[in-house]
Parts: sequence; structure tokens; C-alpha cells
Amino acid sequence: MLYLLFKTIHILTVSVTAGFFCWRWRLALAADPRLQQRWVRILPHLNDTLLLTSAIVLAAMAGRYPFVNSAVLTAKVCGLIVYILLGTIAIKRGRTRHQKLLAGVLALLTLTYIVAVAISKNPLLV
Repeated sequence: MLYLLFKTIHILTVSVTAGFFCWRWRLALAADPRLQQRWVRILPHLNDTLLLTSAIVLAAMAGRYPFVNSAVLTAKVCGLIVYILLGTIAIKRGRTRHQKLLAGVLALLTLTYIVAVAISKNPLLV
């Protein structure tokens, strides 16, 4: 029962993360000043903290650990690192609109890969 609760929280926070990313990316592409509002900068990080916490709890409950005994979790963690790097370029660090656009598309493709690995339980997606 507890596992199901954390899994539900995890799936919900993944969806919220994707929504926040798309919205903040759109604001960044439009150079919208709302992107600098305090709540817009803080709320996604609170959600991502809950997402990461639920992931750690689920991994511990299942006895699976990235880089130790789970290729699926290893692929998801590596994908997460790539997603974060691309996301920072898409929202903050991209110098041109083109860089932000490309990084955002690649970030969404990376997020899609992470979700596909989670569903298929196969890091090679075969």
C-alpha cells in the first residue's frame, strides 16, 4: 500500500514537472518577465524535490539502486542528468532563441526517453 502511494506521487510529480518545464520554456522563448517571478522560480524546484524523494524511496523499497543492480534506474538517472543540463540551457543559459529552442526540444525528447524506460523496464527500449 505504501509503495503504491509513493508510486502515485512519483507519477503525478513527473507530470507536473513536464508541465512546468513546457510552461517555463515557453516563457523563456518569449523573454516573458513572468519567468523571473519568485513563485515561478521556486515552485518547480519544490515539485522536483518531491519527485526525487519519491524516486529514492521507491528504489529503496524495491531494493534497486542505480549503478549497482538496476540498468533501468541507471538509464533513468543518466537521462535525468542530461534532461537537467538541457533544461537549464532551454530556460536560463541559452544565449539565443535558437539555442533555447533546440535545447528544449532535446530536453523533451530526453524526458520522453526516461518515461519510456520507466514504462518498458528496458533501457534500450527494445
